[in-house]
Amino acid sequence: MPGGDEIRDVQRAAWAGLSAGWEKWDSVIMDQLGPVGTAMIGRLDIADDQRHLDVAAGTGEPGLTIARLAPAGHVVLTDLSAEMLGIAARRADARGITNIETRVCSADDLPFGDAAFDSISVRFGYMFFPDVARATAEWDVGVELVTRSPAQYWEMISEHVSLAVAALAQVGEPASERIAKAVMAQASAYEHDGRIRIPGMARCVAGTK
Repeated sequence: MPGGDEIRDVQRAAWAGLSAGWEKWDSVIMDQLGPVGTAMIGRLDIADDQRHLDVAAGTGEPGLTIARLAPAGHVVLTDLSAEMLGIAARRADARGITNIETRVCSADDLPFGDAAFDSISVRFGYMFFPDVARATAEWDVGVELVTRSPAQYWEMISEHVSLAVAALAQVGEPASERIAKAVMAQASAYEHDGRIRIPGMARCVAGTK
């Protein structure tokens, strides 16, 4: 059975490879996951001078939004992938957010002292932790993935969803084309108002000191 270091190395390499896809599809992904960040932030009661830690921050949310809500505070974004945090830093620069910093580190080896933060968030990183059953608080939030067409849905899924990217890498072009056709046919069933709207459910975990 692989040890912690091996698992982290595999995850680090995987997310480095996926970072370009996440940056390309950032606006679509952020629209889909926006309700999750809103629900988490609503529970955190962010103060103007909040000191916040966003674990497994990826491309920066909800940490960047929290930073804007706490102009006199400070937000630290951590992630195992330097490439993903690079996207977060570019997003912060584009939005004029300066009260953040990024730190490349593992969620199970955070380089911070006790009581260093007022609040902590983990959006979708929790599923990659060794023991997901130890969640202390959770609630569900509905999400919706919206694309212009079945073809765009497939293009996005095949470039940024880690499991799909890994699976497609193991099959040849004919099989990949068959999979694409089947997925787009399924996606067509979710067409509404000229868009493909795929519903989903996310489980959020938030904690405060």
